[in-house]
Amino acid sequence: EFSAKAGEDRFLFLTESGSHRMPTPPQMNNHGNFVVSLGNVVRFLGAKAEELGVEIYPGFAAAELLVEDGRVAGIATGDMGIGKDGQPTAQYQRGMELRALYTVFAEGCRGSLGKQLMSRFGLRDGVDPQTYGIGIKELWEVPAEHHNPGMVMHTIGWPLDTKTYGGSFLYHLGGNLMAYGFVVGLDYENPYLSPFEEMQRFKTHKAISPYFEGAKRIAYGARALNEGGFQSIPKLAFPGGVLVGCEAGFLNVPKIKGTHTAMKSGMLAAETISEALAGSRPATLDAFPDKVRTSWLWPELEAVRNIRPGFAKFGMWGGLINAAFETYVTRGKSP
Repeated sequence: EFSAKAGEDRFLFLTESGSHRMPTPPQMNNHGNFVVSLGNVVRFLGAKAEELGVEIYPGFAAAELLVEDGRVAGIATGDMGIGKDGQPTAQYQRGMELRALYTVFAEGCRGSLGKQLMSRFGLRDGVDPQTYGIGIKELWEVPAEHHNPGMVMHTIGWPLDTKTYGGSFLYHLGGNLMAYGFVVGLDYENPYLSPFEEMQRFKTHKAISPYFEGAKRIAYGARALNEGGFQSIPKLAFPGGVLVGCEAGFLNVPKIKGTHTAMKSGMLAAETISEALAGSRPATLDAFPDKVRTSWLWPELEAVRNIRPGFAKFGMWGGLINAAFETYVTRGKSP
């Protein structure tokens, strides 16, 4: 009910008073895809995993690294029953220790344990610093006359200036639902810019406002996004564990998508661990980064590595020209 086969792709450049339809970049071509609720997909996959014997602990955050003899030995969940003053109450309960020979870290962008791992094991040595964006998303229930199941729209331009990287997306799911998101690169220069206020201003544009007429917002949230791309991917393996998904910076920035790369890297991690457990059980899974580099994930990210830096260096117009050059002329082969 809440999914729809992707149909029409629209890519608009907005000015303050108008809009111009532009060719849809190949990175944003959604032919053959489905517009779905990721929450529903995760719940479905979670149920399937539990049928196979996987134990899932929702509501328990990984709060502490367990490191013994120079290698990760697992994690501990957060303590429960802590009062407002930070002191244990009568309901205090120590967090659980979850120990494993290998631990896969998939906290997403700027994971708290991931940052500790990168510092402890020098995982960022020799790579570019990570850069970030903020993504704000709302889920709307829209009247049938304003709903186009499967329609995918991306925009650039207004209300952001030409020096600020960002844009929007509107995904029309099934069930009269529409997901609206607004992304702003956190390297913006204007200290007075508020991504949230720009997101709200965007809805007033005459090309956009009809989609919100008579609609009701039913959910909202925000998330940091990795935008460093290929140049900022850290070392992926360390004694006792590996990084996957956005923990490793696998977001495809031009696509504004990282679910597919997160799933693929997780599958490769599982394959690597299975082989290690059946074999010599090395402390560091050096085979994992090799598997990533020989999968489709690596060349996909490598091919678009210069697109986001082009916007940072040249602004919106120069960035668009550079993106077209990288996509259609050098096809991701430029230095």
